[in-house]
Amino acid sequence: QVQLVESGGGLVQTGGSLRLSCAASGRTFSGYALGWFRQAPGKEREFVAGFDWQGTSTYYADSVKGRFTISRDNAKNTVYLQMNSLKLEDTAVYYCGGKHFSTAVALATGPYDCWGQGTQVTVSS
Repeated sequence: QVQLVESGGGLVQTGGSLRLSCAASGRTFSGYALGWFRQAPGKEREFVAGFDWQGTSTYYADSVKGRFTISRDNAKNTVYLQMNSLKLEDTAVYYCGGKHFSTAVALATGPYDCWGQGTQVTVSS
């Protein structure tokens, strides 16, 4: 099973940018749809953006469309989330997650096969 490790979180002001990274180890992420999810205090974990298992199509939550971009580097077994124009409501713990042989749209719903430990993103005014 693939292990996922997120990095790149931090504190940023509204309107700023951050880039999160999700590195896969143990095995390549071949065959996994991978994406980003977030969980704000007191709220359920929600889907943010993801790739299908072939890495050819993407899907975004409406709340981040036009601001966030997901990308991947297969040679580095890493998926990225570029977050621009950050808002206060983007504050959350961001998780990388995966689902075997899933489309990008189906990645928005579980069950999931693997999760990272999360990285905190805090947007301040």
